[in-house]
Amino acid sequence: MDYKQSNPLDLQLKGYRLATAEIIYHLPDHPKLLQSFLWQFYDVIPDFPELHKFLDFWRDNLDGPLHSVRVSSQELITPGDSRFVDVQYTLH
Repeated sequence: MDYKQSNPLDLQLKGYRLATAEIIYHLPDHPKLLQSFLWQFYDVIPDFPELHKFLDFWRDNLDGPLHSVRVSSQELITPGDSRFVDVQYTLH
């Protein structure tokens, strides 16, 4: 999906949810020290394909080996937030 052409509302209506991942990794120069990185994007739950693409990129291109990843997601638009209009008024 091309995210540059989709706004957040369109993504949410297509089933995407805001996902936040806390990525803990080892510092390349000091492997006994851990660093935290927060990643946030719209993704499909429970498969998280965008997060997997990012983690694959991390493993292939960055020096800090991954220690752990903690993921949370939040549904921003719930069924109670959207309703059909029963009446439409026209004002002059």
